[in-house]
Formats: sequence, C-alpha cells, structure tokens
Amino acid sequence: MAEVRLEHPSYHCAPVPSLGEVGAPLLVVGLAPGKHGANATGRPFTGDYCGELLYRTLHRFGFCDRPESISADDGLALIDCRVVNAVKCLPPDNKPIGAEINNCNGYLAAELEVQGPSGMLVALGGVAHRAVVRALGERQASFPFGHAREHRIGGRLLIDSYHCSRYNTQTGRLTSAMFEQVFERARELVNGAGERRS
Repeated sequence: MAEVRLEHPSYHCAPVPSLGEVGAPLLVVGLAPGKHGANATGRPFTGDYCGELLYRTLHRFGFCDRPESISADDGLALIDCRVVNAVKCLPPDNKPIGAEINNCNGYLAAELEVQGPSGMLVALGGVAHRAVVRALGERQASFPFGHAREHRIGGRLLIDSYHCSRYNTQTGRLTSAMFEQVFERARELVNGAGERRS
C-alpha cells in the first residue's frame, strides 16, 4: 500500500470503512478495495466498474437513493442495506491472500453480530461467501457457493452471487439480468421480513 500511496498521493490508501446504516436488514459482502476504486476513494465499490454495476442494481431495487457512486462525498445513501468488504485494505496485486482474509474476519463477524441473527446477506463471489461462513463459525463444506444459491445459516439467509467484476461480466459468467435476479430476491425477502415484523 505504501507503494501505491507514493504513486497516487491523493488516494485514500487506508482501511476502507463499511457504508450504510449499522444493523441494516441486508448486508452486501464484497471482496476487497480495488486499487483505483475504493482504495482511491475511501468508500466501498466507488470509483470502479464493480461499483457501477452494484449501485445501479441496488438503486433499481430500492436499496440506494441514486444509481451511481462517483466519490465518497457525493451524498449517496443506502436504504435497508449496508455494504462491507471481507478484506478492509488493498491486497497485493488486487488479490487477497488467505492471511488477509483471516485477519479481517473479526471485523466481518462484528458486522454480523450487530446485524443480528435474522439478517439477510448477499455474498459477492466465492471469497466473500467463504468469509461469511467462517465469520458465522460454520463448516465450508456444509454451504457450497453457487450463483443465486440460498443458504439458511441459523436464522440468517445468505444469497450468493458471482462477483460483479469486469472480468465476470465481459466473459458472460455474470450478466446484468443474473445480478438483478439476486437483488430482486433480496428485496422481496427484506420486504417480507418487514411485513412479518409489523
């Protein structure tokens, strides 16, 4: 990270805090800050392609008040949703290693504890999925990752999605329709949980 700070002195280059209301009914778990995205702006999924797709989709299903996130001070607000990363800092070569994921897992566990045992989760990619399962103290083999797969872990519901990376979308592994399907389901479940609490 020191090298990136030297190359780009205006970049945030520090742990990136989560975004959204603490304890929100939906927790979206990403991977790590991108070098020229969240590592630059200081806000998850802001400043890169992943964020363009994520915030546009969140907005479509009423989880945020605008379809794009340009900078950390653009006023974007999340609704019923909080966005976190499995790894807080920029990883070497933009690819987190196991030690970094393990070191940051306590932060994710704390987010889950505050959210409560009936919270909903969307994991963006296999690494985020495994970090969630680990943070909940469960066995990985019991909860295999798969796009749009739903897992009941205690009272929680975890929905998996392929990560919204440019690589996944350019190769067709993840289409906008596939990504929207995950968040349409999340909105349906969040609304249903709210109706049950009323």
